Amino acid sequence: MTSTPIQAGDGLPSATALHLLDAYRQEAGLSHGALWLRYFELGGMSTGTEVEAILCGVLVASDDDHDVIALALNERFADLGMDHPVPYLTE
Repeated sequence: MTSTPIQAGDGLPSATALHLLDAYRQEAGLSHGALWLRYFELGGMSTGTEVEAILCGVLVASDDDHDVIALALNERFADLGMDHPVPYLTE
């Protein structure tokens, strides 16, 4: 895992950006644990605690972690018959 803790003075993103993945998680109707399981099944290597910290804005996700979380969410939206609204960082 290459997520890093957020430090004071890091030029933090807005609160909206920090919680964007978590907002998508809530919209998809997934618990933190259910999202982590989907993330892990897709090859994500962070622990459930680390993924929850990313979703809460305590850790900054690597581009790869972000994209695996986004893929897990987009697959859930597809399961629900919806579009794939979560953007990837490395498209």
